[in-house]
Amino acid sequence: MAASFDSFTLLHVPRDQNERVDLLAKLASTRRRGLQQSVIHENLSAPTIDKPEIQHNERRETWMDPIIEYLKYGKLPDDSAGSLKIQKEAPKYTLIEQHLYRRGFSYPFLRCVDNDEALYVIQEIHEGICGTHIEGRALAGKIAQAGCYWPTLKTNCMDYVKRCDRCQRFADVHQAPPEQLHVMASPWPFHKWGIDIFGPFPMAPGQVKFLMVVVDYFTKWIEAEPMSTITAERVKRFIWKKIVCCFGLPTEIVSDNGTQFASSITAKFCQDLHIRQSFTSVEHPQANGQAKAPNRVILRGLRRRFEEAKGRWVEELPQVLWSYHTTPHSTTGETPFRLTYGSEAMIPVEIGEPSPRTTLFETAANEEELRINLDLLQEVREIAHIKEYAPKARVARKYGQRVIHRDFEVKDLVLRKITLGAKKNKLTPKWEGPFRITGRVGKGAYRLEHLDG
Repeated sequence: MAASFDSFTLLHVPRDQNERVDLLAKLASTRRRGLQQSVIHENLSAPTIDKPEIQHNERRETWMDPIIEYLKYGKLPDDSAGSLKIQKEAPKYTLIEQHLYRRGFSYPFLRCVDNDEALYVIQEIHEGICGTHIEGRALAGKIAQAGCYWPTLKTNCMDYVKRCDRCQRFADVHQAPPEQLHVMASPWPFHKWGIDIFGPFPMAPGQVKFLMVVVDYFTKWIEAEPMSTITAERVKRFIWKKIVCCFGLPTEIVSDNGTQFASSITAKFCQDLHIRQSFTSVEHPQANGQAKAPNRVILRGLRRRFEEAKGRWVEELPQVLWSYHTTPHSTTGETPFRLTYGSEAMIPVEIGEPSPRTTLFETAANEEELRINLDLLQEVREIAHIKEYAPKARVARKYGQRVIHRDFEVKDLVLRKITLGAKKNKLTPKWEGPFRITGRVGKGAYRLEHLDG
């Protein structure tokens, strides 16, 4: 047969691409003898003709039915209270082309809608083409201006906004405090210390450029030491030398969440000495304001003592601390030196311009007076403590007037405010989450976890 052609080409077609020829081959092999016509079989999964069907929709009762029944047929509910209510409310409504309307103030007639229609209206106006996720009352007012009404209009709008995910994520941060102001005070001297790292400063001899500062919450006494590096080991040695060896073991040390303070080395050191570590919240560093305040005092004193030779700040540091220790504190009314040692320190001006205690000095009488001062020191400290606590209590009472309590329960889903450092731009949401509450820490704090654990 090939000899009958000048040229030809053979093409191989896969079976799955040659369905029609494959079907003809199967029909030829299955055809009975004597039958000259072929029948193509096809399985139909749906009817080929349309049949009339009946759909059963059960009509649900709506809040409009009793009013429509009364306006159309004068029918009233069986109970007397319901009848009186319908008779009182019916004059506010009218039927126009079989639709119920309410006489309104913002619009002559407001069309009454049922629950399903109300949900559509809320969704369309709140987040539809012309929606901008407006708040609850504004949403209710806009719906009324659009000519729609139902009895729970405002309540439904408020609830819908509260459940709107976008509205919650971009909601304004609450300015009213959720919890009472908790006053941080020390019951006796050297009970509680605040520690902080200050710097960097201009490089000084010894390659020092940082300053580690601790302050006693009761006496306001400050200890500081310049450092070249800030490591957990340096923090450990500083606490031992400046606090433990000078004033005894403290009960509590307050710090921020710096790696030097939260490291395992510092934690084990404090645990061995039974010192409780308290860390301030990242979102609320003011909780360690007692340690931050001396930083401003030291910085202001150093700036004013030199101008050009910035590297001399290490040499000037003792004078700045001495000035602070011998100056009456604004909250206690006493100098940190007197609250610590029981008597006022002798300062250079009392030598340059003799004071009574220098001109009338007698060794025996001075010894006796110093002992008397130590006996009276406890009373001086108590008065200083009251002077410090009284203004804090007044501030706490005034602060409490603005408090709007927001309590949550375990397993509640909440959103968390995004920190300033995590915000990327002006369009970034203000809240993140949701998170699940796993426990109460106390004083308005909770433990959270992601929904996936």
